[in-house]
Amino acid sequence: MWHVDELFGAEDVQLHKFTDAAGVLRMKEREPMRRILEKFEAKFPQLFISIYLGAFEELESIRQLGFWMLNRADYVDLDDDRPNENGILILVDVNSKSASITYGYALLPYLNEDMTFSALSAAHPAFLKDDFLEALTTVVQKLESFLLKGWRKVKRDPALVLAESGQNPKKVGELLQKIRGDRKGAARGPENALEEVEE
Repeated sequence: MWHVDELFGAEDVQLHKFTDAAGVLRMKEREPMRRILEKFEAKFPQLFISIYLGAFEELESIRQLGFWMLNRADYVDLDDDRPNENGILILVDVNSKSASITYGYALLPYLNEDMTFSALSAAHPAFLKDDFLEALTTVVQKLESFLLKGWRKVKRDPALVLAESGQNPKKVGELLQKIRGDRKGAARGPENALEEVEE
């Protein structure tokens, strides 16, 4: 984290889940965009998606900025049940027509870089036409599909998936015990962020 703090600063920044700093969405498009995020949260009660549309000058790495933003963001319109490690940030630079997806470590069992690349690729034609509402809708729909598939995979073989996603294999059994015990209503940890996803 220190290397991106050196680039962008070590202080947290206050953000809204949806920010159009570049001013590219028309007023009539902003409410549909917010509804898409609300529907996502209704489907995945422990997760959230944040979207930031910016116009950056001489940005060396949009991925580095996305990583920093997700870690440093203090979301003013997000409840405490959805920590940043359960979040997905879609960051768009309208100047360079580039975009990135950053997701918290709680989603490592469910998402990977191939999936996020596929989601952005599906939206590429709409991004090129500056149809940001259509592009972002496509990205969110793709992410929803990948999360559901990932959840089913974890459900079939949680030990293998958790280990493959970088979890310490020695602690997998402990994590699984916590996941299974959590069904009784205990607070959810990041390792089972999709335990009760609504299909």
